Amino acid sequence: MQLPTLGDGSEMSSSAERRLGDRIAREIYRDPDYIDDPVLLDYVQEIWQPLLAAARARGDLSAELHERFAWEIMLARDRTVNAFALPGGYLGVHLGLIAVVGSRDELASVLGHELSHVTQRHISRVMAKQSQQTPWLIGAMILGALAANKSADAGNALIVGGQAVAAQNQLNFSRDMEREADRVGFGVMTQAGFEAQGFVSMFDKLQQASRLNDSGAYPYLRSHPLTTERIADMQARLPLGAPLAGSAGPTMEHAMLTARARVLSNPGVDALRGIAAEAQGTAWAALPTPRRAAVLYGAALAASRLREFREAQDYLGRLSGLARSDARAARLTRWLGIEIALAQGDVRRAAGLLDDADRAGARQLPQQRPELFLRAQLAGQALASAGARQAAEELQVWVLAHPRDAQAWQLLSSVCAVQRQTLRAIRADAESQAARLDYAAALDRYRAAQELMRKGDAADLGIAALDHIESSIIDTRRRQVELLLKEQSLDR
Repeated sequence: MQLPTLGDGSEMSSSAERRLGDRIAREIYRDPDYIDDPVLLDYVQEIWQPLLAAARARGDLSAELHERFAWEIMLARDRTVNAFALPGGYLGVHLGLIAVVGSRDELASVLGHELSHVTQRHISRVMAKQSQQTPWLIGAMILGALAANKSADAGNALIVGGQAVAAQNQLNFSRDMEREADRVGFGVMTQAGFEAQGFVSMFDKLQQASRLNDSGAYPYLRSHPLTTERIADMQARLPLGAPLAGSAGPTMEHAMLTARARVLSNPGVDALRGIAAEAQGTAWAALPTPRRAAVLYGAALAASRLREFREAQDYLGRLSGLARSDARAARLTRWLGIEIALAQGDVRRAAGLLDDADRAGARQLPQQRPELFLRAQLAGQALASAGARQAAEELQVWVLAHPRDAQAWQLLSSVCAVQRQTLRAIRADAESQAARLDYAAALDRYRAAQELMRKGDAADLGIAALDHIESSIIDTRRRQVELLLKEQSLDR
């Protein structure tokens, strides 16, 4: 049964929170550790979208927040086991977290928890709480200054005491919000169809990870409740007779993706050599099948990053035989094969693997963003007009449905450049910058496109002499981005 909504107690409007989130997200996009890996992001989206749908069905996510917030996942090349929520519906996931989760259910528990931080407006409520405590801090400082006339020690005690009370109230408020995010996230996760045991087993992993950097502070001095307390709370919510931890092991697909996250979060040469060496010898043969697939996948990808393509092809061949019986694992293996072939510059092999995917009907599987991007990369390397034209058409359809996909716009720009469609390439590049919230860079490119239209020849720009549609789109988008840039400057 759902309780009535009593209000979130937030003094910040949803539009103001979105603007704040955009400012933070814009800096994250510029960070070198930000990574848009289509394969990993595709998998995370398969878990994220059912959670959003469940939050809407439960009434946790209102129609207003669903419309105004971004609801975007951002991956960070960080080895720590962590995820975070930002204002305005942005969520960050570290690759270190994906590398350690043992199942889709565990990853869903983390995403459900962070999603609940946003739907319950915790970030804006924290800011409101801080503004409420400001008068108490000022009052304590005034009383301390008055008392200091008679006793300096008494004055200092009042000032420090006031600050301590405010800090303790903030910690208590933070712990309450973490408990609320656990409770709401548990309901969202289970309604989305994920196993409830994933919440408990994920807390076990977080407890093991926190032992390395636990400050040893007392429970009332922590911003989060004790992990043991949270585990007990989640265990109490499990159905009667349910196991206390997830008994099913990871699927082959999940194990392979955790290996990918591990490789991408450890780009150093020594780390990559260590990952590749795990597939050597006979010890790995005694591992369960999903774990063996993960070792071979990680070894093939690591060898490719080290430019050791002969070893990468060897690991890939062994992986292909192991993953043949699992459609999703076979698809991941095929994508990895295309990725290695492109890194090696073997255009013919990459094209052959894509043709094999078409003949096998693999493109009928959902969530094809990685394969779409691989086709575009192949078109850019092959420099074939027919392939580039097909890739451009597919990317154009994709960006119409996903206008905020910056990497898709960037690939479209590259494919248009291959076809010598200069104007469309510049416009796609501008859209890529706008999708990353860099409106100044986008505006520069729109202006450059307009300047080319005034001075350049239609044939040189790669458009028909009477094609005014592209010109009208560029003019309209330039005006829209100018307004967004003005709003952005006012927020500062």
